Amino acid sequence: MKKNTRKAIRQRKICMLLIIILIIVLSILGGGYYLLSQKNAALPKNGGQNSDSRNQTDLNQNSDTVEYKGETYKYNDHLSNYLFLGIDTREAVDTYQSQADAGQADAIFLVSMDRATEKIKVLFIPRDSMTRIETFNPYGQSLGETTDHLNIQYAFGDGKEKSCELMKTAVSNMLDGLPIQGYCSMNMDGISVITDFVGGIQLTIPDDSLADVNPEYKKGAVVDITGETAEQFVRYRDIDKTQSALVRQERQKTFLQALVQKAQEKAGEDAGFVTGLYDSVKSYTVTNMGNDIFAKLLAASQNGITDTETVPGEGTHGENFDEYHIDEDALSDLIISMFYEKI
Repeated sequence: MKKNTRKAIRQRKICMLLIIILIIVLSILGGGYYLLSQKNAALPKNGGQNSDSRNQTDLNQNSDTVEYKGETYKYNDHLSNYLFLGIDTREAVDTYQSQADAGQADAIFLVSMDRATEKIKVLFIPRDSMTRIETFNPYGQSLGETTDHLNIQYAFGDGKEKSCELMKTAVSNMLDGLPIQGYCSMNMDGISVITDFVGGIQLTIPDDSLADVNPEYKKGAVVDITGETAEQFVRYRDIDKTQSALVRQERQKTFLQALVQKAQEKAGEDAGFVTGLYDSVKSYTVTNMGNDIFAKLLAASQNGITDTETVPGEGTHGENFDEYHIDEDALSDLIISMFYEKI
């Protein structure tokens, strides 16, 4: 019995480790995963993109029910929704003071947990989504709303709670007032910290997308990745090429697989590894979620992720930067299917 108990505890610790890694790494690297989903999805090519009004009945979170395409739906109030953000800044977050420190949200995704079924769904949100955001001057005075890239909403805060709250509001508004109960953001220094904490990783280079900047990273080469080299491996992209984030997605997937495998090995060898991993990165995170929330996400994660979706739309090259134009009609369909129940 004691042996079985120890085994169960060990498996729980490994599971806890995996969800911590997945949340942290997906927060940093999530852009590649939503782009992968975006590439594979059959996206509508006409009608409703980036429109101010929708052809169908608007969704309204303030009422108990909504009428949509001739059917009546009720919001699933068993859901708890949590926003995860990967931020393109460095250093410990307690050093941040103003907009100059805030950075931008490189990766944005919503984790929705059904408390009744204890299952999880994930909605990936392209960083370049063109939507309504609130702008502020350097003194923190609101300049009103404008349509711009979602990821820069974070930059109008303080790099801490204010930035997260602004993102929470912008994402909620983009999703028709969807309630969001919590948030967790982490900056890019976490990549090196995690890699060094597991003692580095070894992997096989999946393509030649880095060969020009590092001759050692040729397709098929087996290389050691340390904290010093991890950021280049997972984050480099040619910014002169439109939608270049698509190119790096296979490297990110390879990195994540190798990292999880190495972390599993370490957890099996050291009972204190999970706690140490969390302590090593907490100074790079901002969250209003307590340990009880992460514990519930942990428990739900053991049932697997039942659905992963991407905000529907189409990536284009704007006047100065890449833009992602949301298909509003398809988004309404998605919101109904993910967060509502027919009655």
